[in-house]
Amino acid sequence: MTSALELRRVSKVYGSGPSEVNALRDVDLSVRRGELVAVMGPSGSGKSTLLTIAGTLEDASSGEVLVHGVDLATVSRSERATLRRRSIGYVFQDFNLLPGLTAAENAALPLELDGLRARAARAAALEALEQLGVDERADRYPDELSGGERQRVAIARAIVGGRGLLLADEPTGALDSVNGEGVMRLLRAATQRGVAGVVVTHEAQLASWADRVVFLRDGRVVDQTVAPPGPDSLLAAADRR
Repeated sequence: MTSALELRRVSKVYGSGPSEVNALRDVDLSVRRGELVAVMGPSGSGKSTLLTIAGTLEDASSGEVLVHGVDLATVSRSERATLRRRSIGYVFQDFNLLPGLTAAENAALPLELDGLRARAARAAALEALEQLGVDERADRYPDELSGGERQRVAIARAIVGGRGLLLADEPTGALDSVNGEGVMRLLRAATQRGVAGVVVTHEAQLASWADRVVFLRDGRVVDQTVAPPGPDSLLAAADRR
């Protein structure tokens, strides 16, 4: 299948001189449509930086980033925003929900920004909320929801509509194991519909849902495991890196 995301020798440097930090170093990564890739690694290995660059939220210091075949270096800021809104769903570690909007309004927002009428956008949002078991909380505001409920609303916002690339930064961090498995099942179902998914996680049990696991350390890809044999093997592989 066609690659939805390609990173070619991507590096990211923060600061300069003595305070310089190399967050990513010559990273190559290709994610096909219909594929779910998990990214694992210790704290500070560059996992979140990889996602923010893939999601057009920040620029690479060097290398090429292509989303659905579009080289991000060749498009304007407004064109990137359109690409992000229409093609990329992003689940943030801290939810990033707008406090003045209800759960349904938060989930529907990307569709409305893209010109879909409010009624149709709400219907699509409610369907996504129902898939995640929070449709009964649709008219509640974020501060009226538990951490787990806010996380599921954030995921609903990311999967609503026809986006082809789904990026999730620790999407199960606020959920118990049962709900965490449910989220991964939903992400897995999205990729079976042709979406490309990249999930950052530190939990081997959840990473075992992926088609491929990429291990980062000190900003470099140090290993990849295809068709992971199970969480125990993933933990052993991570410990060896």
